[in-house]
Amino acid sequence: MRDITLGQYYPAQSAIHSLDPRTKLLGTIVYIVSLFVASGIHSYLIATAMLALVIVLSHVPFKFLTRGLKAIVIILIISVSFNIFLTDGTPIFKIGPLKATWEGLRIAAFMGIRLIFLVMGSSILTLTTTPNQLTDGLERGLKILNKIKVPVHEIAMMMSIALRFIPILSEETDKIMKAQMARGADFETGGLIKKAKAMIPLLVPLFISAFRRASDLAMAMEARCYHGGEDRTKFKPLKFARRDYVALAVLLIYLVVVIVL
Repeated sequence: MRDITLGQYYPAQSAIHSLDPRTKLLGTIVYIVSLFVASGIHSYLIATAMLALVIVLSHVPFKFLTRGLKAIVIILIISVSFNIFLTDGTPIFKIGPLKATWEGLRIAAFMGIRLIFLVMGSSILTLTTTPNQLTDGLERGLKILNKIKVPVHEIAMMMSIALRFIPILSEETDKIMKAQMARGADFETGGLIKKAKAMIPLLVPLFISAFRRASDLAMAMEARCYHGGEDRTKFKPLKFARRDYVALAVLLIYLVVVIVL
């Protein structure tokens, strides 16, 4: 659970940290779209170069960033296996009724790279943006939806709180596991089914802790007379700087190149 990086913030002085949260949100969306648009090795090489550039500029340690990939290992293995063995084409080898194909191997490779880049690209957003900045960016970016009565502020606040609670609940789960292991609980040995059953006793105290934290947060917001709406002012108003326009221009060029390739 400690390997989950999504929702955590990594404090640093970098070009990516200093960007407007709206720029980073748009950049993340553009990068995700480009991964689904990319269909060849040249497109993925460009996507790899863009991700590497952002990682270098963010000053986030690569080892810290890759910790989040451990959470998707099972999903990655299942997705890759299904593509290798369930795609028709030129056979490589057979295991009983299952047949691995070269076409399936190619699709599986691209699928695996896409999943890895999705997690790493999304993690960069939360690692370089505080929850408050993320809320402000979402609210300002979706402000036009207020005209059709969409509660943009409430939606942005819920997403921000959800992201903030991910590392908190991860730490709480780790504490509960250590406490139960000190009392003789075994979470390491046995097969997959046994490990899954061993995790069930974690759910009750984890849910109780989550509800308690949610109740404390609600009481704290009420005690401070918090309420959403257009009348709220910002301590640090968002404003695009020159670096944001440069970043947006680079994003546009990147997306065009990926689409053309």
